[in-house]
Amino acid sequence: MKLTEKLKTEGLKLAMSPNVAKLMQDERFMKLVIAAMSVPGKVATFTTEQKEAFAKGMGLATADEVRDLRRAVTALEETVARLKRAAQP
Repeated sequence: MKLTEKLKTEGLKLAMSPNVAKLMQDERFMKLVIAAMSVPGKVATFTTEQKEAFAKGMGLATADEVRDLRRAVTALEETVARLKRAAQP
């Protein structure tokens, strides 16, 4: 039996337990579960903000800024090429 299948079956067994059902009805517990589920997103946001602040403080470009600059350069190159084609008789 694969790990994911085992987790699913054990999770279903756990969900059917009356003790778990009682716990799921507790508002405090559900707030705790929701808070725990939001932690990875908060950590990712915090690390991204810190990374950007560090890059700015060091005078470095972030990956997003480099990507935006590459798009701008590509758009400008296409515009220049189009203007050159239009200018040629």
